[in-house]
Amino acid sequence: MPHATDDESPEVLVHLTTPEAWAAARASGALAPPSLAEEGFVHLCRWDQLPGVVERYYRGLAQAVVLALDPGGLGNEVRWEPGPTGERFPHLLGPVPIGAVQGVATFAPSAGEAPPTSAGASYS
Repeated sequence: MPHATDDESPEVLVHLTTPEAWAAARASGALAPPSLAEEGFVHLCRWDQLPGVVERYYRGLAQAVVLALDPGGLGNEVRWEPGPTGERFPHLLGPVPIGAVQGVATFAPSAGEAPPTSAGASYS
């Protein structure tokens, strides 16, 4: 396995989801988005990658929930793999446990709101 670069060892990883999926995850104890069943992993990113992810995939979403995740609390392997731009992105090979969530922030991509640069401490 190649040695992780500093960019591949962030203190926080980020996942973008919907309010409905976040509510379901809080009720069940883990977040398992469709990509886990369809592709075998959960899409994650670093904070600096989030604006590009929002622009490419989520700009039409009315409400988005950004989860700041503790990489050490994810409980499954994280693989860094090339994305559509050639940049490497983290992929979690299992569901996101609620205990790994360090912070939560919401924003409205379809209203032109920019994604947060860090998640607040609210756990709602």
